[in-house]
Amino acid sequence: MEGHSNIGLTSIMHLPDDCLYFIFQRLDCFTDRESFGLTCQRWLQIQNHSRRSLQFACSFTHLSLSSLGHPNFNFHSFHLNRVLTRFQNLQSLSLAGCIYLTDSALAPLQFYGSNLQAIHFDCCFCITDNGFSIAATACPLLTRVSLYRCNVTDVGLANFAKACSGLKQVNLSHCSYISDHGLRTLVNGCHQLQAVKISFCSRITGIGFRGCSSTLAYVEAESCDLEPQGIGGLVSGGGLEYLDVSSLSWHVGRDGLVAIGAGLGSSLKILNLRLCRTVGDESILAISKGCPLLQEWNLALCNEVRISGWVSIGMNCHNLEKLHVNRCRNLCDNGLMALRNGCRRLSVLYMSRGGKITSTAIEMFKCYRGDVVIKDEEIMTMSIGLQYFI
Repeated sequence: MEGHSNIGLTSIMHLPDDCLYFIFQRLDCFTDRESFGLTCQRWLQIQNHSRRSLQFACSFTHLSLSSLGHPNFNFHSFHLNRVLTRFQNLQSLSLAGCIYLTDSALAPLQFYGSNLQAIHFDCCFCITDNGFSIAATACPLLTRVSLYRCNVTDVGLANFAKACSGLKQVNLSHCSYISDHGLRTLVNGCHQLQAVKISFCSRITGIGFRGCSSTLAYVEAESCDLEPQGIGGLVSGGGLEYLDVSSLSWHVGRDGLVAIGAGLGSSLKILNLRLCRTVGDESILAISKGCPLLQEWNLALCNEVRISGWVSIGMNCHNLEKLHVNRCRNLCDNGLMALRNGCRRLSVLYMSRGGKITSTAIEMFKCYRGDVVIKDEEIMTMSIGLQYFI
């Protein structure tokens, strides 16, 4: 038996490279692929050339204070140069969490970054606009870039827009130096944009989105200092399907979101207005009439929505499947009845007990709408929208 095994291995060893590439691509688990490269030098080369994505041990998916103190974050240019030299056909590279990485460390990208389509710089605190300029110029095929919590400014963002016109997904969350000017440069330079995250960007009002491409389908703008005109900019492309403007600033009044329902937001399917405490019936009426495709709407803690708002939702939201009304101070029995009599496709109602709603109204709702599940839980993140941002 041992002789037969050796003959089989010898036969495989002499297969042409294209057959070995085929075998390697069909190995399922990480261990098998690593073992493949340990067989011989030739197989190691095939493994190196077949590698398409790379995430370092110091990288992280979710930021925490404890993770930032981890000793593995001491990652420098020497390490990056070595791995880029070894894996020269990478399409995706994550440097997320490499908090000591500097501009000079990105120099090897000039030689090995031409095939990269996605790069993540999350929490690379030491990289400046100069480093981002190196990356942008070296990686012209980028379609995805994440700059979460980076010290990038409008200048650095402009470099990406100029050098990487094919960008489709951009994460700018917690980038405190980005303003509407930088956003406008991105929108004007990248006409294939599909998804943009600007959550917690205090200098963005939304006006920079004005004139965006119809390809823009996903915008996440939680806790931004958006203005009514900026809201209009967000939907100006006409193709938006997912919009998160939760925790809007207080100066957006009762009619501050009317622009969403003014015509260009007609493609919206998912809308998150959680913690928009000042938004009133004027905005709700416009959105319920102007966004006929809405499937999920989060109105948790929208305390200024009153009976006319709930009636308009019941009458106009014919495709609504999920509705969040947790801790809405002015949702009363009559408002719940309006939702009960309308919204014929509703399947899930997220609603906390208490407030102005009586137990009798809830039991009546269950009696008439047995097809709707009432969940006494509050959803903080509408993760369904992440299908647009991989």
